[in-house]
Amino acid sequence: MQRTGWVSSQIFLQHDTGPGHLECPGRLQAIWKALAQSGRDQVLDSREPRQAGLDEIGRVHQGDYVQRVQATILDGATQLDPDTPVSPGSWKAALAAAGGAIEACERVLAGEWKNAFLAARPPGHHAEYESSMGFCIFNTAMIAARHLQAKLDIERVAILDWDVHHGNGSQHLSERDPSIFYASVHQAPHFPGTGAREERGLGAGEGTVLNVPLAAGAGDEEFVAALEDDLLPAIEEFDPEFLIISAGFDAHAGDPLSDTRVTDAGFMRMGQAALALAGRAAEGRVLTVLEGGYNLECLSRTVNDHLGLLLEA
Repeated sequence: MQRTGWVSSQIFLQHDTGPGHLECPGRLQAIWKALAQSGRDQVLDSREPRQAGLDEIGRVHQGDYVQRVQATILDGATQLDPDTPVSPGSWKAALAAAGGAIEACERVLAGEWKNAFLAARPPGHHAEYESSMGFCIFNTAMIAARHLQAKLDIERVAILDWDVHHGNGSQHLSERDPSIFYASVHQAPHFPGTGAREERGLGAGEGTVLNVPLAAGAGDEEFVAALEDDLLPAIEEFDPEFLIISAGFDAHAGDPLSDTRVTDAGFMRMGQAALALAGRAAEGRVLTVLEGGYNLECLSRTVNDHLGLLLEA
């Protein structure tokens, strides 16, 4: 019987963002505690991530950027950009986040896991070809997608992003490529200022980007409708062989970085709809990658709930 894979590690706690920063080690510690209390940690197939190779990172990011990140961190810098603090442990944590995503894809494609969840930090969906941004160093979801295509004989990958902030990095890294469909529901106007309806992809990739920006105050009904009426039908028409969910849980009503009002039940409905789509269009092959979520209590509950859905899928 196939199990749900769980990739997380103490190494991600070594990415120290400093006192009071919302993207903190406590995010993962709260999730681990909730899993232990629910007993789900006993039924998941848990694995430590490996560190991604520079060639694997290089499928997505400019080589000079990767070298610059390494040198900057190892030289003791405390910021990559105004939004992205780092520490000496951030380099290995970022490589492990990417390597964990790669390994999860390999295990799902090999049939060892039916689906998987990567609980890593730093998050990834704001990282662009040659720049960090918004707490993100390397674009984990895109690194997973490119590994699927380069090494695992997958041609079409869909990325569903429901973080409250638009995944500018994921969109920009895929928007000219017709083999990747990027779909996002997010608050607008909001950081980083991208993700308009009119952004549909460029050149050969035109039509493989779909954004549903929602106003402050949007809640369960608006977010679920965005998935069920717009994003998931478009993904199904694209007919992906693998679905990656960039799962930020910061659209929650209790999150300090959003003005949206999604509840625990709303995230459950979103997860159910996404996994049902994956069952129809991608043989159930799903990797969920943790992005945002900064109220520790809300984050730990919603991740635990989402893992319940993966286990039942």
